[in-house]
Amino acid sequence: MQTLYQKALLFAAEKHTEAKQLLTGSQLPYVVHLSNVAMEVLVASQHSENLDINFAIQIALLHDTIEDTATTFNDIEAHFNKEIAEAVLALTKNENLEKNIRMTDSLTRIKKLKKEVAAVKLADRITNLQTPPKQWDNEKIKNYHKEALQILETLSGTNEYLENRLQAKIEEYKHFF
Repeated sequence: MQTLYQKALLFAAEKHTEAKQLLTGSQLPYVVHLSNVAMEVLVASQHSENLDINFAIQIALLHDTIEDTATTFNDIEAHFNKEIAEAVLALTKNENLEKNIRMTDSLTRIKKLKKEVAAVKLADRITNLQTPPKQWDNEKIKNYHKEALQILETLSGTNEYLENRLQAKIEEYKHFF
């Protein structure tokens, strides 16, 4: 697993650095977010039956590469494999769709794949439910909360440990609005 982790981390770190992407609201490199998502998945694997951690950890580290960098499906398929590329693509919101249906579309695609893809989505939202960026207004914060509820509801039954973690984070997040 360490070799797979390092390969995916280095690939993602390079792509997000090339895109000059920082952690939202900070000057920290974006790889901090990716490693936080990976840590959620690693801990979840200790509390989950039959979670393919080798697959899950790679997509946890790669989950934003297509959405936020110049990386393509073909790039990921060439460096990793088709199954990982399909997982990362499912975790990517389709920018060609209207903004209000992008999450629903992504969640629909996630549900068609292995449960590890849903686990990464749950872990991603757990990690993102921190103090909102200062530039977010109250409406954006409420919408982000509502979207978290949609993720939890849609992916219910995929990973009990992460679902419970997300439920707790959603409750905590309410004090921001």
